[in-house]
Amino acid sequence: MLNIFYPLFIDLRFIDVIDIIFVAGLLYGLYYLLRGTVAINIFLGIVAVFLIWKVVSALQMELLGDILGAFVSVGFIALIIIFQPEIRQFLLALGTPGFIKRFNPRFTWGFLKYRSEQHIDLESIVNACISMAGKKTGALIVITRQNELFQTIQSGVQIDAIISQALIEQLFYKNTPLHDGAVIITGNKIKAAGCILPVTKKLDLPGRPGLRHRAGLGMTEQSDAIAIIVSEENGSISIADSGSLSKIKKEDLIKTLLIALYDKAES
Repeated sequence: MLNIFYPLFIDLRFIDVIDIIFVAGLLYGLYYLLRGTVAINIFLGIVAVFLIWKVVSALQMELLGDILGAFVSVGFIALIIIFQPEIRQFLLALGTPGFIKRFNPRFTWGFLKYRSEQHIDLESIVNACISMAGKKTGALIVITRQNELFQTIQSGVQIDAIISQALIEQLFYKNTPLHDGAVIITGNKIKAAGCILPVTKKLDLPGRPGLRHRAGLGMTEQSDAIAIIVSEENGSISIADSGSLSKIKKEDLIKTLLIALYDKAES
């Protein structure tokens, strides 16, 4: 029995170990992006078939190996078709600074860190969110980082106005035509309002969040932006960042934004 498996491992080189580590990291990355979606079961099934094929090939079971090999060859084409939205999301995420942060928030590349050349009036944003939360006025505010979201801005009404608490509250007032969409903020300006955001496909979100929360989360999955969501049901405030959603206490909102945008706490 030992003689069967001995030749399989005797030629293992250092570069093979590196190869295995990279493949394991790639599979984990794909699993991390797909978990909580209906695509995860298909992904795990394909991985299982591929591993069985490699074991069968190593044991020189030719007939079964040929059948599984043909299935895997055709499977890669089917994979692109089935996972087209997920592959697009993965490529979009790979090109944003927030991609590394999703796996380890402490590990970021210095030249990819967000540094605004223009001061953002976070105080006005925070005061507006707290005021709207007290009135249970729903709101969705997206603050850009490196990616300025030009296509998303085009989906709404361009404003290009200096940030102010009164303007933000007016945009989300229930009787205004722009209150259902998202407000996009770049630098110290409100670039657009009433913008349409991509909705997350995650199914395992706690608390059954509404469409506004799912849209804010979806935006941070496909870009490096940060989203602030005010619930019109209970007046709670949540922040979506790097594909994760969490509720924030009102008194902690300014501190959380300073850390997320500038890596520093309130002075």
